[in-house]
Amino acid sequence: MSDAQAVPTPLVQAWRRQWREHRIAALSLLVALLGVLWLLIGGGVASFADGNRGYLGYAVLGGTAGFGATSLGALLAFGLRSVETRTQDCMLGFAAGMMLAASSFSLILPGLDAARELLDSGVGAALTVVIGLGLGVLLMLGLDYFTPHQHESSGPHGPAAARISGVWLFVLAIVLHNLPEGMAIGVSFAHGDLAVGLPLTTAIAIQDIPEGLAVALALRAIGLPLWQAVLVAIVSGLMEPLGALVGVGLASGLPIAYPVSLGLAAGAMIFVVSHEVIPETHRNGHQTAATVGLMAGFAVMMFLDTALG
Repeated sequence: MSDAQAVPTPLVQAWRRQWREHRIAALSLLVALLGVLWLLIGGGVASFADGNRGYLGYAVLGGTAGFGATSLGALLAFGLRSVETRTQDCMLGFAAGMMLAASSFSLILPGLDAARELLDSGVGAALTVVIGLGLGVLLMLGLDYFTPHQHESSGPHGPAAARISGVWLFVLAIVLHNLPEGMAIGVSFAHGDLAVGLPLTTAIAIQDIPEGLAVALALRAIGLPLWQAVLVAIVSGLMEPLGALVGVGLASGLPIAYPVSLGLAAGAMIFVVSHEVIPETHRNGHQTAATVGLMAGFAVMMFLDTALG
């Protein structure tokens, strides 16, 4: 049998079936990927130009800071073999609050300012950032439907999830979570504005510490040996510097790409917080502790944005 006539693999069949059954999500992913591709084509070359290499260096350093913070949190699992569920939910709530505040103060507001300066129109600025927000949501929605992964609370999701090891499904879920954080860091440094990039990177690094610990403990809970759980949690943090490279590439092209990309990163982060982090913190009945943690995280990020911005 020729290659052209070969029977599709189960994974390919699963993707085709997912495409047929979830056409709206498939169309969302296609639109988002085309938008991201347009931004990358416009900015990919520009981001490596001589004048922008310093900004690229900032983005890589920021992504590396996120990776280091994730690694630190994961290593804490060696000393904290178990953490009370209420405490974990409070820590994740804190991380969610920082992500929400970072999306607002360090992505959406600078995006509005950049678009208003470019277009000299408040309506045009708002529309530009809203388009970016929509692209970010469509991107994460499509990836959620078409990437096999597993949430601790709701089980396997995506095509052919039943054929993949639970550990790998969990790892893919972490990748989906860390990607928008890395992209946000890259976008925030794309114009070399430390008043935007520094508070955002600091916030993401701070909330990556409890996230890294939570990931290691969750992997340990599903049966992975402690050292392997810590190692996988550390490796998952590599998505942050990789995402930062994607982010700086998105925002370094046409002038309009910068506010659009800020909106895209914000939309992706808000989607992750609403779709994954907050439901996870509420599933054990610790809504109050998680909400207090969220408000504390929001307040800390607001302070950092004012102090470092």
